[in-house]
Formats: sequence, structure tokens, C-alpha cells
Amino acid sequence: MPRLALYALVVCVLAVAAAVTSFVEGMWLIGAVWVLLVGLSSNMAWYYLRRRRTEATARPADQSL
Repeated sequence: MPRLALYALVVCVLAVAAAVTSFVEGMWLIGAVWVLLVGLSSNMAWYYLRRRRTEATARPADQSL
């Protein structure tokens, strides 16, 4: 797993925990900000995973030239 994808996944998990805590304590606005951060970090993790996968599949074709 790429390092940046792993970091984004860790941020995603921590943001989920922070969002749940915020909603439980009644801080709805801050909880909504944490939910937005969850969406951003999960998209970043998917991006880096897909980028590495496409680079891995494209690499053997480039070497044959």
C-alpha cells in the first residue's frame, strides 16, 4: 500500500472517530466539518491506491518497448 494512501486512510479513521464524538457531544457543526474531512481523506486514499494500480499495470507494457 502506498504511503500516502496509508496516511489518508489513518486520517479518515481518526476523522470518523472525531465526527462520532462531536455528534454524541451535541456539536453538530463541528461534526459536519469532520464528516467533510472523512470524505476528502477517503477520496485521497482511493486516488493513491488507483494511481499505484494503474502505474503497476502500465509499467510492464512500457518495458517491452
